[in-house]
Amino acid sequence: MVDVKRRGRVWAGALVAAVVVLGIGSYWFQPWKLWRDETVSEALPTAAAPQRPAGSSGGSGGSGSPDASGPRTLAQGTLISHEHATTGTAKLLRLADGSHTLRLEGLDTSNGPDLRVWLTDAPVKEGVAGWRVFDDGKYVSLGKLKGNKGDQNYEVPADVNLADYSSVTIWCDRFDVSFGAAALTPA
Repeated sequence: MVDVKRRGRVWAGALVAAVVVLGIGSYWFQPWKLWRDETVSEALPTAAAPQRPAGSSGGSGGSGSPDASGPRTLAQGTLISHEHATTGTAKLLRLADGSHTLRLEGLDTSNGPDLRVWLTDAPVKEGVAGWRVFDDGKYVSLGKLKGNKGDQNYEVPADVNLADYSSVTIWCDRFDVSFGAAALTPA
């Protein structure tokens, strides 16, 4: 009789431990995201051109000044796969008001926990060698990934010196790994 009670308590303890481990593992890995896509369809960003004083020339704006005709692509690159299959294009845009936006077009990657969009100074490497290099140097987070599919825009903070960054990555902050990345080359 005592042996049966003891076995019952051991099984109950094991069951409680298994439920706790399963709960923590589910929170950490968020496996349901593997089957749930989030599609974002943001339009190409626009910004009003700054007002010019009366009598000033309204030229088209050289390479250093904003262009009132719309967004201008400064750099772009094709996303390659790292930890997860990833495709699409990354474009660094200058808007008419002089602000900058990173645009992801045709993005298709896996959904995952704690995904971020980073500008980095790391070289983009193919295969496993490129999975974990992006947090080794300089990087700036542009925010959480809005969706794992579609077209989306990320505002680049005004104090970011774009010359310091040469690539973009879809970064899983929870597991410190790149889902995919693109080297940004001047347009």
